[in-house]
Amino acid sequence: MGQQSYNSAYDVLVVGSGAAGLTAALTLAEQHKVLVLAKGALNSGSTAWAQGGIAAVLDAGDTFDNHIRDTMVAGAGLNRRETVEFVIESAPHAIARLVDLGVPFNTEGENLHLTREGGHSHRRIVHVADATGWAVEAALLKAAEENPNITLLPNRTCIDLITGRHELRYSGSGRVWGAYALNTETGRVEAHTARATVMASGGAGRCYLFSTAPRGATGDGIAMAWRAGARVSNMEMMQFHPTCLYNLEVKNFLITEAVRGEGGRLINPRTGKRFMEFYDERLELAPRDIVARAIDAEIKRFGLDYVHLDISHMPADFVKEHFPTIYDKLLGLGIDMTTGPIPVVPAQHYTCGGILIDLAGRTDLPGLYAVGECTESGLHGANRLASNSLLECFVFGEAAARDIIARWDTFDTPPPVRPWDESRVTDSDEEVIIKQNWTEIRRFMWNYVGIVRTTKRLERAAHRIKLLQEEVGDYYGHFRVSTDLIELRNLLECAELIVRSALKRHESRGLHYTLDYPGTIDPPADTVLVP
Repeated sequence: MGQQSYNSAYDVLVVGSGAAGLTAALTLAEQHKVLVLAKGALNSGSTAWAQGGIAAVLDAGDTFDNHIRDTMVAGAGLNRRETVEFVIESAPHAIARLVDLGVPFNTEGENLHLTREGGHSHRRIVHVADATGWAVEAALLKAAEENPNITLLPNRTCIDLITGRHELRYSGSGRVWGAYALNTETGRVEAHTARATVMASGGAGRCYLFSTAPRGATGDGIAMAWRAGARVSNMEMMQFHPTCLYNLEVKNFLITEAVRGEGGRLINPRTGKRFMEFYDERLELAPRDIVARAIDAEIKRFGLDYVHLDISHMPADFVKEHFPTIYDKLLGLGIDMTTGPIPVVPAQHYTCGGILIDLAGRTDLPGLYAVGECTESGLHGANRLASNSLLECFVFGEAAARDIIARWDTFDTPPPVRPWDESRVTDSDEEVIIKQNWTEIRRFMWNYVGIVRTTKRLERAAHRIKLLQEEVGDYYGHFRVSTDLIELRNLLECAELIVRSALKRHESRGLHYTLDYPGTIDPPADTVLVP
């Protein structure tokens, strides 16, 4: 039998230490003992990478109705209106909470400085220069580390949710009692049990060859919840950020939307001309899906590796003041954005679909909540509006925690669960297989299930996924788990969910653009997959 440790001293387990997970943990810690698991370092998730900011109605001329309308327009009719209203009306409170935690938002006089991004009709993005996520993550981590009711455990790769199937006295119930996690420091698998579990594991961006997501964004929570029996929704809605730095050494450095918001222009390096006027009258400020498809079309039509994003016509001091992080990073790579253009390509950026949840973050499975990028709450619909993602993390993180606190008396104490069984496996002798399969998935997902899709390409992807599932399943059954193997299994699961969802949608809506079905079907409907 494999080794395992019980951590039943904790009331609630939170999987993920980004904005959503830490917001939930800080709220829960008012009354309960909370364990937070992070896959790598505590700050290695997507939150720390978020450059843009947080959208909230704080400007005198702005209204909730304006922000709701902008969100619904970007979402191309797939948003759930009650979710959009709930999140946007909660935004000022969320910002106030972050200010109390000490997030040093940029100010103008007495007020917070607001910037504008694509798809927004008003200036409503609060930010910390161009490194908002880093400042937010630092403030949340500091508060969590100082809270006696919160235990933070880094280097824990979650494998599967613990459900009724894993109880010592087997019950077929889908009740979730925590998660099995690989301690990457000891190589042992631990069972972390709790009365309630909050999944805040982030997105599935690493399914794709080019992605702005951190290396750990392998869709673990989505795959775990799906295997345990939860529905997932709208997985075909993958957002591609139009402007990721094209650099063969630096794989995923994002050039924030705000560069276009403050005057940056997209130029075809071969013709030397701006090209957005041929695609949309809003030019560079069109929604992300339109800009990403325009760049993709220019690259394919002219056989380019990248296009240029140019803000060098603006005063140098203005550029350095607004984008200090990006300016310094590019300078280190030999690019001066104040005097010349930046080479950019689109890259996978955000997972709009995920585990289906309600307004309290509840999933289909009793005892399991989910918050943040691993979920489909109804906020983003078919395309996420810029800077609504961090906002969703704060609002749903708090909502899930409040619901757990309110229903605490209905949560039973976890029963004894079976230890992780390693009696029939050995150490892997062929790590190269994992690496090869990982590369293969990311390449065919980029080529066949990317910005522009066709049924034939999707079917090719589905065929390859089937072959890989047999290989990976066989491998998983015979060898001891490692982070790479766990991630490969989850990537493949998510790739299948994305392809299945894309094949089910016979229209082009928002981020799902297929040459075989260019029109839209009314009324708009979510793609819901049932295990």
